[in-house]
Amino acid sequence: MSDLAVVMQAQGLARHYRVGGGGFAKASTVRALDGVSFSLSAGRTLAVVGESGCGKSTLARQLTLIEPPTSGRLLIDGQDAAASHPPPLALRRRVQMVFQNPYASLNPRKSIAQALAEPLVIHTALSTGERQARVAAMLERVGLRPEHAQRYPHMFSGGQRQRVAVARAMMLDPAIVVADEPTSALDLSIQAQILNLFMDLQVATGTAYVFISHNLSVVEHVAHDVAVMYLGRIVEQGPKAQVLGTPQHPYTQALLSAVPTLRAQDERQRIPLVGEPPSPLNPPAGCAFHTRCPRAVARCRSEVPALRTVVGREVACHLAGTP
Repeated sequence: MSDLAVVMQAQGLARHYRVGGGGFAKASTVRALDGVSFSLSAGRTLAVVGESGCGKSTLARQLTLIEPPTSGRLLIDGQDAAASHPPPLALRRRVQMVFQNPYASLNPRKSIAQALAEPLVIHTALSTGERQARVAAMLERVGLRPEHAQRYPHMFSGGQRQRVAVARAMMLDPAIVVADEPTSALDLSIQAQILNLFMDLQVATGTAYVFISHNLSVVEHVAHDVAVMYLGRIVEQGPKAQVLGTPQHPYTQALLSAVPTLRAQDERQRIPLVGEPPSPLNPPAGCAFHTRCPRAVARCRSEVPALRTVVGREVACHLAGTP
């Protein structure tokens, strides 16, 4: 991994929202993202996993430059994209996104040819003929036929629409693609086809992926590295084999224990999580996970654990590495 060029680095990335404050009410701060750091190399896939509300989609908005971070740095090709807002147009074309719902992310009034050509109109000086040629080539690459170019989104199945969404994201040859739950709205058989399409495109282009998902079976199929998030922070991150094979954080262990298996010998002992995640409006002191952790001790209730290296990965847990 050290031989690959680093295309994106997040350093202490945070996003806070001010809510309330109307009338006599006191405004509060939601720490949706609270100090996330990672490094992403060309041709690699970083999977970000966690429960709903953990900050995955907020992270996606920061990485795709949709929102500016409250603090921290986001380096794309070594340039700090968070230093100015709006960021330079040249950086925007380096990061593209595939959304969860392909129907909602495509303009129903535009044909597929128009949707795919639009990034080229904004970001390049290609002629009409050159844009048409690029659109036709990309349709073929994602497994669609030339006649599909003049159709509209409502004329496609969900899987075909997601192929269009993937094609649109790849039109500018981006260095990074952020995929936010790109297969969760699809049937299982179609999910496999879209995942294979992502992997084939990565091999062909060297694009790096940030793949956001709650499905650990999908993550195991596509990821090189895994980051597990809880309440706006990364609690465990490292190579897929280490994080999913021998998880060290109690939260990661609980997530993996809930993954369904086909064979009885593959089943893990279920680790139930009691209660709901704390509110980001009023997070608990110390480790945010201590209110649901079966191993919590007094230190967990008062001291926030920092990420530290344990058995080949980084873990934010005071007890990681102990029996």
